[in-house]
Amino acid sequence: MGTHAGPAADPAVLARAALVREIGASGAWDDDPAWREAFEAVPRQLFVPYYYVSAGGGYERLWGEDPDPGRRERWLRGAYADAPLATRVRDGELLSSSSQPSLMAKMLAELAVGEVDGDSCDVLEIGAGTGYNAALLAHRLGDAHVTTVDLDPEITESARRHLTAAGYHPAVVTGDGAAGCAERAPYDRIIATCTLTSLPRPWLAQCRPGARILAPLATGLISVEVRDAEHAEGRFLHTPAYFVPLRGGGDRAPREQHIGGLPRRALQNELFRFLLELTAGSLDPHEALALWQREGRPNRERFGVTVSGPYAWAWLDDPEGPYVWPL
Repeated sequence: MGTHAGPAADPAVLARAALVREIGASGAWDDDPAWREAFEAVPRQLFVPYYYVSAGGGYERLWGEDPDPGRRERWLRGAYADAPLATRVRDGELLSSSSQPSLMAKMLAELAVGEVDGDSCDVLEIGAGTGYNAALLAHRLGDAHVTTVDLDPEITESARRHLTAAGYHPAVVTGDGAAGCAERAPYDRIIATCTLTSLPRPWLAQCRPGARILAPLATGLISVEVRDAEHAEGRFLHTPAYFVPLRGGGDRAPREQHIGGLPRRALQNELFRFLLELTAGSLDPHEALALWQREGRPNRERFGVTVSGPYAWAWLDDPEGPYVWPL
């Protein structure tokens, strides 16, 4: 019998299957293996028709319609690499990206999107990006249960186009992510794909009691449970996370840190850099180093965040102190 050249022989299908195996081997969805089917079904290449790779101090554009077959192959290989992809660059500044798939899988699994009162969770995504994450959510939960918001109309337009091409139709909203999306509230889960400096209060107000918010903060991922519009609390996961900053009402000027004189060995330690980011503007870096050494070089899971009324603070081990820092 001859070899059957069916859909499985398609290079994109083979590349997607290899990515799914790689994500699975990383343990990213061990806590919620149902996400595997979503990653198997959603074609990432439709969400990154082009992207940029570092080249000679700048960026090189790879795209799926390149007339050069070798460059097209590079584009497809990169589309299914377990790596973040720069998708929007302006004047040398990265504005938007498609996150590393294994990190996306880890975040989605941590979101714990089980049923609520017999129905799917209602999820708000902050930062539409390419639309790939929204497609994964829509595949698992259904279009009606997913809302994704972004400040940049060009980003939301392209995300909507990619989603349509892949056969998904969640709500794609152009707006300030820091303000959430009140017209689609309330939500059972909020997931952010951009780095925060604190938890925006509108998010809490748009959540149902018991909702979960998962968001990058400093260089980690904070998972908080929302009690009501004024109260939320949670701890960091062990996972490091690096995302572009939230733009809009949550914008803040960079917090300057004077790190001169700190040991290079400490500055090269990823967990100490996390502590520096978390306490920037609240704790002198040299005091942060002394604390880090005194407390046995604490990992991320020992840190958390509390919101209570008008106040929000980060803490080590205990929300009541002795180590707390305002956000």
